[in-house]
Amino acid sequence: MEPKENINHLFPEYSKYIQRKIIFIVILFILSTGLFIAAILLGAVNIPISSVMASLFGLKSIPEVRNIIFNIRLPHAVAALIAGGGLAISGAVMQSVLRNPLGSPFTLGISQAGAFGAAIAIMLMGTGIMQSTQVGAITVTNPYFTVAFSFAACMVSALIIIFIARLYNTTPDVMILCGVALGSLFSAATMFLQYFADDVQLAAIVFWSFGDVGRAGWREVGIMSFFVLPGTLFFIMNRWNYNAIEAGDEIARGLGVKVGMVRLSGMVIASVITASIVSFLGIIAFVGLIGPHIVRRVIGDDYRFVIPASFLCGVSLLLASDIAARLMLKPHVLPVAVLTSFIGGPAFIYLLLNKKVK
Repeated sequence: MEPKENINHLFPEYSKYIQRKIIFIVILFILSTGLFIAAILLGAVNIPISSVMASLFGLKSIPEVRNIIFNIRLPHAVAALIAGGGLAISGAVMQSVLRNPLGSPFTLGISQAGAFGAAIAIMLMGTGIMQSTQVGAITVTNPYFTVAFSFAACMVSALIIIFIARLYNTTPDVMILCGVALGSLFSAATMFLQYFADDVQLAAIVFWSFGDVGRAGWREVGIMSFFVLPGTLFFIMNRWNYNAIEAGDEIARGLGVKVGMVRLSGMVIASVITASIVSFLGIIAFVGLIGPHIVRRVIGDDYRFVIPASFLCGVSLLLASDIAARLMLKPHVLPVAVLTSFIGGPAFIYLLLNKKVK
């Protein structure tokens, strides 16, 4: 048999098609790396890069600087990396399996459901305590219990969305309205709990609901990574299935894709990722919506590239928002969710009104 020729040699246009996407992913990686370094350097106290390098590599450094880097800046930056990437790939997969261009953990009410579940654990089961300082004012004392409650609530919302999509074959607009209704329902349930909370519980849950990476420590980063990284690998392994579903359920079934199983597993894993993030950081809106859309505008809908690019785009968005939140009212630090909502709200309206959204 003659040796197979390189596909890129046979199809030069396909090679250029792939190269453009890879270049975009490399640019996003460089941007994410730069923002990650900036997140360590910048804040209420700007730290020279020489001091950062000395601390990271165990060289002689000022103890106070080393403490800021390893106990504050570095875990917060890693939390932004994990949360931004996790929310973005969850949004990308939800948009595929539901065939809904406006799907995301926030717009479909899943983030609000996760917040409600976490609120039950924190307020009624005693898994959260209020401290006197602004930084880390709410501490999750039993993260496994909190994540379990948050996940259960996320799954309720996700299964309702799947049921509506499969039973009624609804349009994207109707799906978004259902998500808004679910988000309102879970938000109202959270407010109901707050009404019966004492002063300490009320202060804790209100502060906790402000989505922010600033409350994350190494323990929280480790637990979020435990859910987000395997979930990312699962999505990458199913990239061809998501491409098939993008073409339509009938075509996907004709290609041998178990559409129902892929849709259910995608929503389940996305809900797990969302629950692990929401239960520690609160609601961080619109990262899961805007990140995948930025990626699709540049490189299209090929999920071989959409998934890694969405992860890096989500990382960049959340790191940039976190840096801006630190510097805007320096030395005070805004919750990062304030900025993501300010950015995401107008972008969401634009996507709703844009007739070219696919």
